[in-house]
Amino acid sequence: MDVKRLDEGLSVTAQIRPQDVPALAAAGFRSIIVNRPDGEGADQPSFAEITAAAEASGLEARYLPVTPGKVRDEDAADFAAAMAALPKPALAFCRTGTRSTTLWALSQAGRRPLPEILTTAKAAGFDMTGIARRVLAGGKVTTEGAVASHDVVIVGGGSAGIAVASSLLARRPDLDIAIIEPADIHYYQPGWTLVGAGVFDPLITRRDMARVLPRGVHWIKAAVAAFEPEANAVLLEGCRPVTYRQLVVCPGLKLDWNGIAGLAETLGQNGVTSNYRYDLAPYTWQLVQELKRGKALFTQPPMPIKCAGAPQKAMYLSCDHWRRSGCLKDIDVGFHTAGAVLFGVPDYVPALMEYVERYGIALNFGETLVSVDGPGKLARFRRATTDGGTEIVERGFDLLHVVPPQTAPDFVRVSPLADAAGWVAADPASLRHPTFANVFTLGDAAGTANAKTAAAARKQAPVVAQNVLVGLGLAKGAAVYDGYGSCPLTVEKGKIVLAEFAYGGKLAPSFPTWLIDGTRPTRAAWWLKERILPPMYWQGMLKGREWMAKPEITG
Repeated sequence: MDVKRLDEGLSVTAQIRPQDVPALAAAGFRSIIVNRPDGEGADQPSFAEITAAAEASGLEARYLPVTPGKVRDEDAADFAAAMAALPKPALAFCRTGTRSTTLWALSQAGRRPLPEILTTAKAAGFDMTGIARRVLAGGKVTTEGAVASHDVVIVGGGSAGIAVASSLLARRPDLDIAIIEPADIHYYQPGWTLVGAGVFDPLITRRDMARVLPRGVHWIKAAVAAFEPEANAVLLEGCRPVTYRQLVVCPGLKLDWNGIAGLAETLGQNGVTSNYRYDLAPYTWQLVQELKRGKALFTQPPMPIKCAGAPQKAMYLSCDHWRRSGCLKDIDVGFHTAGAVLFGVPDYVPALMEYVERYGIALNFGETLVSVDGPGKLARFRRATTDGGTEIVERGFDLLHVVPPQTAPDFVRVSPLADAAGWVAADPASLRHPTFANVFTLGDAAGTANAKTAAAARKQAPVVAQNVLVGLGLAKGAAVYDGYGSCPLTVEKGKIVLAEFAYGGKLAPSFPTWLIDGTRPTRAAWWLKERILPPMYWQGMLKGREWMAKPEITG
């Protein structure tokens, strides 16, 4: 028997036989729910046979037969009632376990978030995305029509979403576009590194969402709950469908602060901070100014993450401040990264290593932060041992800059659009979904091998815009994305190593080396980061002005 656990009270499996029941009792099960009608299969034991075996082993049996493909609302209610009444743990079965899992999923509607239900079922080997709409509707069959329908629906009002909407409108001003975005504020997140170094005021990195959304775009201020690509529909919370002709999925990623034990409880206090949050970047600068001696730890989780250079940027700028203040010699600085290298593109490593050595930074590769004791000023890391196992290493700190583990948003990860890693599946060149031809993706949620940076989204947006219009029959010639990404590595105040690269780590400089040699720290690159990129973001990228981002058109 292949028994799959759904929760503490219920497991499911395929058809069992009377002779299996003693082993189930020995395993601790106290009741059995039969969801397969008698006579469905020629080799199927009857409920009476199962009941007799259950009684002989001290188990209670309940008969709740369900016809394949016809799970009614009443069936789900009966299943919930049975689970409330039967001794637990219980085992439910049908021919394959799918009907039993469906009944469980519907019975959990309103009790658990949809992503949790879908993830639990998927971990047990059952795809429940087909009943997502019923779960959102409280476990009931729904025939509700679309609350809105648009030519193009864009999920996400971040950098990628607004940029692609503006690029579309720059080509076709009359296009019917909707952006689904629940947030009121839009952030220029690349600026938070400089907020954490005292260079930028945090207020200049935020604007009201209503100010940055392109004119003429319909703003659906709601959260997405699920996708139904076969029906060309996006389901909003409350089971409200929005239909589309073309869909662009770019909701960003999820910062999993709860993925590190104790972190959420101590963020913003006890010397624990992160430039990955708007409200914490100023605290980083406060801690850097206050620290005169002690231990400063900077962490980086397993890839992929948003802006892979950001963990180092915080470290270098902090060290530069301590060097200028004359106290760096009294501060032990450690960089603890889950990776095996300092930076993924080797051409930029020599310049970075010069600063590692200048600042006296201890590099600790293969270390993943797993827990934080804020009041005790203790960080615990998991690292590999030489014998192939792992061990926990404890390190004290006075300042701890944390970068949390990052995943695709839950509603993406459990959807039919997700690849094996949970990101939106996409062709790396066209950014089109490999299964659903009218679905595109870009930005941090995309399952492509490029760096997850705003610079990547800036180059992706025109590509997606062109290809969406081709899909609508309004343009000719496919656009191609080459994997471009950029990471301005702030190695000291006033100097930056401007890393620019495409797929495969191929260098992709935007400027001649006499102006900016990206493999060396330059003041010109700092000037670009501090003075040019912010207005280029607000007035260029978000306005559909494709400065240095015109896509290559083929065909």
